[in-house]
Amino acid sequence: MELTLNSAVLNVEPSGIRRFTYLVRDTPGACGLTIGEPDLDTPEAVKEAAKAALDSNDTHYPPGNGYPYLLEAISKFEAERHGLHYSPEEIIATVGATESLFVIFSTLLNPGDEVIIPTPAFGLYESIVQLCRGVPVMLPTEKNRFQIDPEALKAAITDKTKAIILTSPNNPTGCIYTKETLDGIHDILLDKPIFVVCDDVYRTLTYTGDYHSFSEYQDMRDRIIIVQSFSKPYAMTGWRLGYCMADAPIRDRLQIFHQNCVTSVPSFVQRACVAALESDTKPVTELFRKRKEYVYKRLVDMGLEVQEPEGAFYMFINIEKYGMDSVTFCTKMLQEGLVGLIPGVYFGTEGYMRLSYCYSDEDLKRGLDRIEAFLKTL
Repeated sequence: MELTLNSAVLNVEPSGIRRFTYLVRDTPGACGLTIGEPDLDTPEAVKEAAKAALDSNDTHYPPGNGYPYLLEAISKFEAERHGLHYSPEEIIATVGATESLFVIFSTLLNPGDEVIIPTPAFGLYESIVQLCRGVPVMLPTEKNRFQIDPEALKAAITDKTKAIILTSPNNPTGCIYTKETLDGIHDILLDKPIFVVCDDVYRTLTYTGDYHSFSEYQDMRDRIIIVQSFSKPYAMTGWRLGYCMADAPIRDRLQIFHQNCVTSVPSFVQRACVAALESDTKPVTELFRKRKEYVYKRLVDMGLEVQEPEGAFYMFINIEKYGMDSVTFCTKMLQEGLVGLIPGVYFGTEGYMRLSYCYSDEDLKRGLDRIEAFLKTL
């Protein structure tokens, strides 16, 4: 008797980002600048809200899409902060942005449907699309300063294209899409039956006053789905909380998969989410801005080619001149220099490596000193 498994699961490789991060952690004395997790603790007001909910025995089944008070708070926050008007009935509280993405692509995709993924990109996008029986279509952007070229986008669209995912600020580059880029995408997609998934989880962490999200194009509201997370701006990575927003007919279908997948997010953490939305994230953004400026200057002074980020907390560093693929380069730097960065190939773009600067000033200096010393040996 031969036992078989889901072929979609068999064809997806384990996360290269996690695998390399574990390698760094298991290397004695290594300094890792690998993980996209703020080195900050969750704000006290957020933790106190969760404690109060537990003390009041808020431990029973909540409504599947989230308590009305949370959905109302998200609706108000998005309207006041980002000018996006989604009613509470158009929002779903999810187990992090990851569940949002699974819900979205499980709802949208039929076997063989194509999803355009501009690269470099967070590796989870490709995996989720494959697990949902879709076909990832990579759209390289590194030759265009990480902006989407309209002609390249046109060439990537076929009669099987179901969606495109836009991440701005981007992981791993920290770049944001310009208004010109977004206008070009909008002009191409306006009359096409293609969904746009806006992964905006880093939009709070931007260092420019000229930020725009594709979610602003509300003449395509029926095809836009927005993904958000509490993890990054509020240092709540371990809480696993996020939400998605979509036009009512789409949200009504998204909730079917969500409620059959996880039932709901935990009851007592939802008060904490409201407290997070009411908190001031400007000091966090300013902290990462200062770290960005320090890291960028150090890398440039080393003679490395890197585009200055405008958001998030990553640097995507070009290492093509060293004549090694990114895994070989990063492995050599780890073994000989005792510093770990993530190979660019794990984001779909060879010849680069990602540095995360959401570490303490001391850790950043130590890691950058080691990178500089290693480069001098090449």
